Amino acid sequence: MKNGFFQLEDTENGTGVRIHGPLDGGEPVRMIEVADYLDARGFSYDIAKLKAVCDEPGFLLLSEIVRPKERESYYLYIAEDNMSATIRFYAPTVGGELLTFDELMKDFKYRYIEYGIQEETLKEFFLSKDRPYCTDIIAAKGLEPRQGRDAEIQYFFNTDINMKPAVKEDGSVDFFNLNTVSPCSRNQELARIIPADDGDYGFNVKGERLRPREVKKGYLKYGRNIDISEDHLSIFSRVDGHVTLVDGKVFVSNVLQVENVDVSTGNINFDGSVEVNGNVTANFEVRAKGNIRVKGVVEGALLVAGGDIIIDRGVNGMGKGVLAAKGNIISKFLENVTASAGGYVSSDSILHSKVFAGDEVNVSGKKGFITGGHVVATNAINVKTLGSQMGAATVVEVGARPEVKTRYVELQAEVEELKKVLSNIEPTLNNFDAKKNTGIKIERETLKHILTLRQLHIQKSTELDKALKELEGLSALLENKNNAQVAVQGDVFPGTRVVISEVSMVIQKPATYCRFVKRFGDVKIIAFN
Repeated sequence: MKNGFFQLEDTENGTGVRIHGPLDGGEPVRMIEVADYLDARGFSYDIAKLKAVCDEPGFLLLSEIVRPKERESYYLYIAEDNMSATIRFYAPTVGGELLTFDELMKDFKYRYIEYGIQEETLKEFFLSKDRPYCTDIIAAKGLEPRQGRDAEIQYFFNTDINMKPAVKEDGSVDFFNLNTVSPCSRNQELARIIPADDGDYGFNVKGERLRPREVKKGYLKYGRNIDISEDHLSIFSRVDGHVTLVDGKVFVSNVLQVENVDVSTGNINFDGSVEVNGNVTANFEVRAKGNIRVKGVVEGALLVAGGDIIIDRGVNGMGKGVLAAKGNIISKFLENVTASAGGYVSSDSILHSKVFAGDEVNVSGKKGFITGGHVVATNAINVKTLGSQMGAATVVEVGARPEVKTRYVELQAEVEELKKVLSNIEPTLNNFDAKKNTGIKIERETLKHILTLRQLHIQKSTELDKALKELEGLSALLENKNNAQVAVQGDVFPGTRVVISEVSMVIQKPATYCRFVKRFGDVKIIAFN
């Protein structure tokens, strides 16, 4: 297969162009290509006659004067991303001088083409007795960067902090068999890190390095009672005990056990988990980086946990008690207490309390009522009885947190600003690339300025990608929160206020077995199923 081509030819009548047709299915000559060639060399011609001779290959006289012979030449196209360079050679005037490989290499150097030059392919052209003119030949190929891989941590214990208590046959919650502890033994491997792979740089045809995406290195975070291997890739338990994962950090401890938290112990601040066999007395504090388990009652105390808080017999906060858990809160009852959980809150009843859950609030025990106070959950509140016949002020609220919406608006503005900066930079860079491709010599100061702009472009592009990913995540979160609901399996009493994503409804008359959802900008009551 051979493409058609054109060639200037001198005759006794002057200089003309001869069109050679393709062979074996090759491409015919492009008239626009012939016209561009002739225009560049100052030939005049009749466009209709040129089209005719291209359609039916033959000879077209261009000048009654024999013109100086044209040398063999070429057209070089460099892709916008500088990852390839394609060359098309044009025949010299019959009997004209041929181009040499060395001349072409000098031209490439002048045009800053340094990497991936296909020398064997080009030499094959120059050695050919029947050179393939008007044919695309890959002259240089760039190398794409090999993308790396983020570091990955494998954990060899149960890291699920959302295990929920079982419900007994009588409808009450089993607070005694929670199975929330992950036991470990001495010398047991707890976690292993698979190191990050940085990837490899690529190069474009101009020899510029192309950086692979930045990878997250990652490392093993751990507390006491843990040993790390010599290669720092694995961690092992030093003792028999239990293991927890809190904010990406592995803890192993022999659980700190006390009978009661009172004057005999003082306040407790422990790196691992704490188990209280009795009660926590008013005005005392228990702080743990792991879980807190109280088998008795908590009275007007402060409990802060990096994991879960579990209280078997409930909390009487006396108006001053506070529970704060990054994980879940599980309690027999919550009364006159402020409770905040990063996960869910589960209780048989909630009375005159302020409760917040990052996930959901479940009040589905035997009594299952929320009376008085303010209960907030991101996704759902599930309850049997909501409010009271006595009209105690009760507010339940579900939906996206205000700070999520604020961040969403901030990100929208940030994305627009980054797009504006990039739109101001890109025309300058594109104009520079166009000039460089034509072979125009660039001043040193201009090159420095362009380098600064390219670095700024890379930086802002990275920032934009990061902002768009976060914006996409928040958008999905807000969309999901539009499906937040309050589900009532029993009675709802008048005077109760239901808030869903900042839209509220005050219950005017009793309702039963229903759900509250947001529809068309208002809170609506619909059937439970």
